[in-house]
Amino acid sequence: MGRRGAAGPCSLWLCLALSLLAGSAHGDPAALPGSNHLGATSRHPRSYNHLEGDVRWRRLYASTHFFLCIDSSGKVQGTRWKESPNSILEIRSVRVGVVAIKSVHTGFYLAMNKKGKVYGSKEYNPNCKFKERIEENGYNTYASLRWRPGNRPMFLALNAKGRPRPGDKTRRQHLSAHFLPMLVS
Repeated sequence: MGRRGAAGPCSLWLCLALSLLAGSAHGDPAALPGSNHLGATSRHPRSYNHLEGDVRWRRLYASTHFFLCIDSSGKVQGTRWKESPNSILEIRSVRVGVVAIKSVHTGFYLAMNKKGKVYGSKEYNPNCKFKERIEENGYNTYASLRWRPGNRPMFLALNAKGRPRPGDKTRRQHLSAHFLPMLVS
């Protein structure tokens, strides 16, 4: 009698498992919980909607040892002076992986035209959207979302003199295109 009571729950689980397997063998892919039509475990797509609209104040420090800044005339350049008010940037997430970068002090948005020239724009427009990517070395790269001549991304970059490099002359691997977002203190 004790033996029969102990085997009862195991038998029940075994019967349940076999009935589920039999259901899937008869063409009912929904019979197995957590499986899709191919028999693999289904995963729900991740939702990153909470990241949209995220606003960060940072200084973008290039691997060429310059801070990116946008001056009051809209000129984009690098400066070695960490405390420059023009180097404080508002990085706003407009879509997952896409940001708009704006100088807090001057109000200019960072923009890139179709020839790869970076400039400051008073108005937010499609030229102001950049794909932000964290690279394997921990630095971030920023590529124009709108312009891709020859299906090749154009990156924001500062050369060894702190001047912006033309986007059509940049690659993801170039150190001049790598930036560290530093907290504003």
